[in-house]
Amino acid sequence: MDMNTSSVTGNVYEGGSQSFSAPSESGSADQFEMFLKMLTTQIKNQDPLNPMNSTDFAVQLATFSGVEQQVQTNLLLTQLLQNINGGELGQFSNWIGREVRTTSPVWFDQTPLTLEIEGTADAETAFLVTLDDQGNEVLRQSTGAISGEVSWHGEDPSGNMLATGFYSFRLEEMKDGRSLAPRDVAAYSRITGVELSRNGPELILLGGGSVRVDTVTALRE
Repeated sequence: MDMNTSSVTGNVYEGGSQSFSAPSESGSADQFEMFLKMLTTQIKNQDPLNPMNSTDFAVQLATFSGVEQQVQTNLLLTQLLQNINGGELGQFSNWIGREVRTTSPVWFDQTPLTLEIEGTADAETAFLVTLDDQGNEVLRQSTGAISGEVSWHGEDPSGNMLATGFYSFRLEEMKDGRSLAPRDVAAYSRITGVELSRNGPELILLGGGSVRVDTVTALRE
């Protein structure tokens, strides 16, 4: 490093105030059980001299299955629209294009990154350690006692640029002859999208990485 201190992608559905009432999964299961009971009763009470063709049974089953799948599709579409229109996704859609500060790995395409270093003022030594996406140390640079934003260029002492990829950072310091606990260093990365996961809304970052909203420590244009 040259220590010179120097799945929604933008369109939000605007729905009206109409409310949706979609059947639940348990309701769909009850309907299917009722259909099987009716079909069984139909088979038991058919005219033995003029039984229903087996093809007719297959058609009934296929028809009900198609209706059930359509109901589930409508349910999923309703949930998607509700999430986009004023839901969790809608709340963060205006973040797209901005930059967030995070300690998660960020994408480096040989364009300088902005890091936020919170150093100990009277530390005797301080090193910025760069880790690759496997957690391996690839670069160690002396920073001196420094705090605030710095521009990280991804260059080794020989001036060679690190390969394009995901990197994370930590600060290692010494004070009074002993090592202080290492601290994660945050970096800024641009948001390219927002998606809803089982853990809640996640921000999609440059390069395809993602972070949970609750791990973000700053947002800027």
